[in-house]
Amino acid sequence: MTAETATEKQNIFSRFTEDSWALSISGIIIIGTLLFAWINPQFTFLKPIFKWESVEQLVQNVLAGKNLILIAGIGAGFTFLFTVVAILSGQSAKRFIKGFLVIYILAILSLVIAGNKSISYYGVEYVIFGLLMGLLLSNIFTIPAWLKLAARSEFYIKTGLVILGSSVLFGEIIKAGLPGLLQALVVVLGVWFFAMWLCRKLKVDDEFAVILASAVSICGVSAAIVASGAINGDKRKLSYVTTLVLLVAIPMMILQPWLVKWLNIPDLVGGAWLGGTLDTTASVTAAAQMLGPSAMKAGVIVKFSQNVLIGVAAVLIAAWWIYKKKGNNESSAQKMGLGIIWERFPKFVLGFIAVSLLFSFALSSDITVQVSGWLNSMRTICFALAFVAIGMEASFKDLAKMQGGRPAMAFIGAQIFNIILTLIVAYLLFGGYILPVPTIQ
Repeated sequence: MTAETATEKQNIFSRFTEDSWALSISGIIIIGTLLFAWINPQFTFLKPIFKWESVEQLVQNVLAGKNLILIAGIGAGFTFLFTVVAILSGQSAKRFIKGFLVIYILAILSLVIAGNKSISYYGVEYVIFGLLMGLLLSNIFTIPAWLKLAARSEFYIKTGLVILGSSVLFGEIIKAGLPGLLQALVVVLGVWFFAMWLCRKLKVDDEFAVILASAVSICGVSAAIVASGAINGDKRKLSYVTTLVLLVAIPMMILQPWLVKWLNIPDLVGGAWLGGTLDTTASVTAAAQMLGPSAMKAGVIVKFSQNVLIGVAAVLIAAWWIYKKKGNNESSAQKMGLGIIWERFPKFVLGFIAVSLLFSFALSSDITVQVSGWLNSMRTICFALAFVAIGMEASFKDLAKMQGGRPAMAFIGAQIFNIILTLIVAYLLFGGYILPVPTIQ
């Protein structure tokens, strides 16, 4: 290969954004899985085992040779895919692999810890352990450059979000009927505007406010990343908000199911409440399963309804931000148009929507059932990688110092408002006060 050819290839790949790479890797995983399932319709995809109750089960199931080989094989596959991206992006393959393997091991460790039955009973999931391990590393030790190179939280979570589209099925959302969709709309709009108002009252800058408001109102870390991408937000502010989301989620996952039981809240209402306030589908499932199957189903459907709004939110936030900036700089020659909105729009969201539509309407139920468990495992591992990396990128000192702690105050205030508003809306829509109580099996 001549120097000129090498330079030409480097220029081609230099045009690839993080969204492009996330779409590429998730596309390879999804298409590869579907092709394999189509060729081998009777094949059962093995999923890594992380759940255990006793030390004996930990040794016999989680630490069994077959399971460890599967986990190592998945790790090798992810290492290869992400390393190829690193090389094409001009990074050192050796240094990236070294850092990625450390993050992968910590991610798997977080899944194993959270897999304990006693821990999962209280709704404390792997994202919390991944975050805490990353935070301990970043706040006790100095993170070496080679490890920082692989701590690409947004990249991992964008990849996982596209894969998540395979489990956001419109058919499931429709089963909840009007109550689920109405709750998602009312809560997202109400909480977003309240959070923006509170941020301004506390003199938090608009960039911070948009990321924070989106995280509280829609679906936590995922929405924060979408909003940050739509406005080209500061990475430090995004890391700050994602850390807050996960830290505040810990007491919520434990206390909310307990309050549902203590206050004798109906299961459907309690599930819808959890689905509208907890920030990940996994946390909703873990917390709601303590209330019963109908509560868990209602919670997951409400959360899926909010997840679907990610694409709409990305367009509206990008358009609003461009219009706002134009208004603040009338002398600017920049005109708001579809081209600028498209430039700001987080492209990985299109992958999420496309995959969701594919699995909802184009694929047979047999194929969907066959591959769903495997793809959910791939998505979970991507998220685990992301939360370890988020912890490594965050600092307790930064949380206290950044804008005098005002963003943290705004986030907590908005989350309290979210909890109260969502409970009221859940009672009205799922309790039979405005609409008939939906039938959810």
